[in-house]
Amino acid sequence: MLFPTALIAFLFVGAQATTEPPPGELPPVYPYTQSDENAGADPITNASVFEAFHGEEGISRIVEDFVDGITTDPRIEGIFRARDDVRFRRTLKEQFCYVLGGPCTYSGMDMAMAHKDHGVTTAEFNALVENLQTAMDKEGVPFRMQNKLLAKLAPMKHDVVTR
Repeated sequence: MLFPTALIAFLFVGAQATTEPPPGELPPVYPYTQSDENAGADPITNASVFEAFHGEEGISRIVEDFVDGITTDPRIEGIFRARDDVRFRRTLKEQFCYVLGGPCTYSGMDMAMAHKDHGVTTAEFNALVENLQTAMDKEGVPFRMQNKLLAKLAPMKHDVVTR
């Protein structure tokens, strides 16, 4: 028989993701199976789109600026207070890189599971998109290429907006 602490450890660590979290990350809160399918979209196959985002380095800069923006934007910062910042930044980079057709795999949750307890509204979702556009502008990603990423992310709105 498992002791309660061993059972809790199994439920909240062992049954979670398929690998241990990197240093600085907490174990995932909900059990899930890691899969590129969780990214919410098939990757873009046109390599020029990934190049327009300046590869993995550009995506990393975009995510850093994006997360800095949404965590200080008074319209939405409250949504992001109780987060694992290390995992959040890492999995966003993975998701964007994967969706943009880069050499990345996505290890995060699917969008419905990741956002189920956040109570995001349409106005908050739109503020999030504005912050992403600002980060892409700062990186110098052409508007036409920004729209290719946004078109892949837009259908996820129904999994993110819950109220």
